[in-house]
Amino acid sequence: MRNLVVSILISFIFLFNCSSAIAFDFAPEVGDIAPNFQLKGFNKNIKSKNVWELNDFKGKWIVMYFYPKDFTAGCTLEAKGFSELKKDFSKYNAEIVGISADNQDSHESFCSEKSINYTLLSDPEGIISNKYGSWIPPFSDRNTFLISPKGEISYRWISVLPINHAKEVLNVLKKKI
Repeated sequence: MRNLVVSILISFIFLFNCSSAIAFDFAPEVGDIAPNFQLKGFNKNIKSKNVWELNDFKGKWIVMYFYPKDFTAGCTLEAKGFSELKKDFSKYNAEIVGISADNQDSHESFCSEKSINYTLLSDPEGIISNKYGSWIPPFSDRNTFLISPKGEISYRWISVLPINHAKEVLNVLKKKI
């Protein structure tokens, strides 16, 4: 019985690591044109808009991060980190965009309850997450892309840890400007 449990655990770890590696192989590289998107979402500061696309941010730096699920501990930590530094990102002409499989209602509740002050987009089928190598069904994987004002991938973080991630991204942005 013990061997069976160990075998199952090893298989699970192998499958998880392989699926992650497969997803990362498709992530755009630095210098690539950022894949376009058109997604519904929520931004408490822009109530008249509910569909966003890459061109909406033309001429600005974009911090596009993918995350698994609203209201979970790591995702909340990461989201709040970006919210706390939003003014600093704005000084560098940068917009923050979070993408997950959660629906707009979940994003609205998450933004309201956790004071998230930037755009969260819904990718329930993982179509855009997959284009960015960030889809491990049924969730988006925790990856971040810094997109230049010209629409190119300027930097990327794969399988990030949420703690202090926003500061790390801000430091890279400062060096790019």
